[in-house]
Amino acid sequence: MPNAEKFWDKTAERYAKSPVKDMAAYETTLERTRAYLSAEDDVLEIGCGTGTTALLLAASAGRITATDISSNMIEIGRKKAKDQQVDTVDFVHATLDDGALDSRSFDAVLAFNLLHLLPGLPAALSRINGLLKPGGVFVSKSVCLGEKGWLWRPVVGAARLVGLAPYVNVMRIAELEAFIADAGLEVVETGLYPPSPPSRFVVARKP
Repeated sequence: MPNAEKFWDKTAERYAKSPVKDMAAYETTLERTRAYLSAEDDVLEIGCGTGTTALLLAASAGRITATDISSNMIEIGRKKAKDQQVDTVDFVHATLDDGALDSRSFDAVLAFNLLHLLPGLPAALSRINGLLKPGGVFVSKSVCLGEKGWLWRPVVGAARLVGLAPYVNVMRIAELEAFIADAGLEVVETGLYPPSPPSRFVVARKP
């Protein structure tokens, strides 16, 4: 996705400086995610951005491989890890389809604020299933703008036309959860953090 990579490289510095818009929702997301991690877990985060979440979760897992398509995001994440003296998070410039991941399997895969940005979501979820160990968990949170699609579709479309937004899937909550189930993952927990615009938190387990 070269266009997406270019977009996120360009916005990396600004993204890194942006404050969390809803801290209560973010902290709830972290709390619920930690409930599914253990100190021995090998964890993959896709779409890690500048690494804030991976670094906050580092103490709850054995090792985290934090990946992103943006090399600029990854460089910022590496600097944060060095400054915070965290050595259990590996920042890797990679896409979900990167062949380097093929020889590995993970206890947990994380994807926060990412799934609605993926054009081929069913294929991506199938790939995620393949990267999980049996019994492993997939933890995600996705903005579901389709709940008010009449409002968001024209806004997103216009922003993409002028280069102010990447691809965004304006999907509904039911669509998201159906995609996850169709990929062979069993949904075991859901939440809305925050409820508006709806950011659907989903934990799904690989049988």
